[in-house]
Amino acid sequence: MLDAFSRAVISADAKTAAIGGGEIAALKGFIAEGNKRLDAVNAITSNASCIVSDAVTGMICENTGLIQAGGNCYPNRRMAACLRDGEIVLRYISYALLAGDASVLDDRCLNGLKETYVALGVPLQSAARAVSIMKASSTAHINETNTTGTNPVETRFRKMETVQGDCSALVAEAASYFDRVISALS
Repeated sequence: MLDAFSRAVISADAKTAAIGGGEIAALKGFIAEGNKRLDAVNAITSNASCIVSDAVTGMICENTGLIQAGGNCYPNRRMAACLRDGEIVLRYISYALLAGDASVLDDRCLNGLKETYVALGVPLQSAARAVSIMKASSTAHINETNTTGTNPVETRFRKMETVQGDCSALVAEAASYFDRVISALS
């Protein structure tokens, strides 16, 4: 597993050069934005169960055949496996966001995921759709824009005290990790 620092060292080693000014500036930025990164990871992990269950529910609402006899979320043990897998994917995305590097996601989660799902008969489109819904929910939690849609001032959803400032770079980074999962399933 790599992080932003080890990635910079490996990159410099590959070029047989010292870490340059651009890499050092990027690492300084990584450190300066550390509290925002921790807040973003906390926003995802503290809402993980809701994010995953809402995503699976949304996926099922779009394809009700999944919960009928013979469907991939029927009986209960298959539904439980679906929820478990969603939480695992979300956990590895959180690890990647914390580290600022996708290597842990690629190595520990995505390596062989599609082949495993094909062998188990998991519908890849449905799995990708659930990840897409998790992406929307997670980025809303990071950006603190999670509302019911009908009343943007509503505080029914859990909002947390976070460091003030622009989180668009972290939202984009998190979205890229979700897109990586979706791409691996396609």
